Amino acid sequence: MNKKLFITGNEAAVLGAIDAGAEVMFGYPITPASEILQGWVNKAEENKKLQYLQTEDEIAAGFGVLGVVLGGKKAFTASAGPGHILLQDSLAMAENLRLPFVGIMMQRGGPSTGTVNFSQQEVNLAAFGGNGDGLRVVYSASSVSELYELVIQAFNNAWQYRFPAIVLGDGYLGKTRSTVSLKKPNELISSYLILQENDKSTNLRNCYSSEESFGEVLKKNIADWNKNKSAIARSESFQTEEAEILILAHGLVASAAKEAIVKLNLEKMKIGLFRPITLNPLDSTALKEVVQKAKKIFIIESALNQLARIIKYELAGLPIEFIEIAKPAEGFTPEEIIKRIKNA
Repeated sequence: MNKKLFITGNEAAVLGAIDAGAEVMFGYPITPASEILQGWVNKAEENKKLQYLQTEDEIAAGFGVLGVVLGGKKAFTASAGPGHILLQDSLAMAENLRLPFVGIMMQRGGPSTGTVNFSQQEVNLAAFGGNGDGLRVVYSASSVSELYELVIQAFNNAWQYRFPAIVLGDGYLGKTRSTVSLKKPNELISSYLILQENDKSTNLRNCYSSEESFGEVLKKNIADWNKNKSAIARSESFQTEEAEILILAHGLVASAAKEAIVKLNLEKMKIGLFRPITLNPLDSTALKEVVQKAKKIFIIESALNQLARIIKYELAGLPIEFIEIAKPAEGFTPEEIIKRIKNA
């Protein structure tokens, strides 16, 4: 029987990392993700198998994660906003060298310091930051319990497919306290030594003498991504069976949309929600099926069309028109979503 806990999202993220088998965290304090580092430190004081290092900055934290995973142990970092930007160098290396980097990013509004509570403005950064091609698994959590689950899933996919994995939350989700019943995973993907010294030394190449030789490596990485992305992609459809109006949203905006949909359905409005759980790769098969049933489609997000661009790329060529509702770095209430839908 699962034990009920009254915890915050940041506390759930820490528990998810522990239950995923993580042993080491590197981090630098930054609101609204600081409690993840502090929470891990507290757990490490109780459990000496857990280790941590508060680094001088996020650059050092990211490369610390890479060093530990090369040694065969599960490691991660947590950050937000400017820290997430500084992590792009290590993330780009993880993407290129196929290293199981895991990051928990609690989004905050930009530019730079901006605001420290809520945003969905780090979607592009998470999925396509750095000098690479976006071969990164990006999750968007919409509840405290789901944040726990997705952190575990991020570790599993990172070590199974060897692509970096990022879990997106935000300040509201990280600091919200709720009663949850956490289900520990039945199976975990084990870590293993990546740098091995057998008959032949491991050579992880990070410098190439020609574009062609590097291109061959990238072609293989892209082929592996395309082969596995359907197994990685996740989504949720809510009240979409008879929906004539469809909302596309993720994270806490999707949670607000659900409440709005329940109220609108009571008014006999046929409306539903498609929520991408993985923003990269997108569950394009489920998305294409659900959008073709709707007469009117809204994309609602707390960023300037970052989700919309991903959606439109996947649906390019289909005769679909969208109504985009964007409020960068501001949240949505169910009442506001209802008003926006009715006035459209």
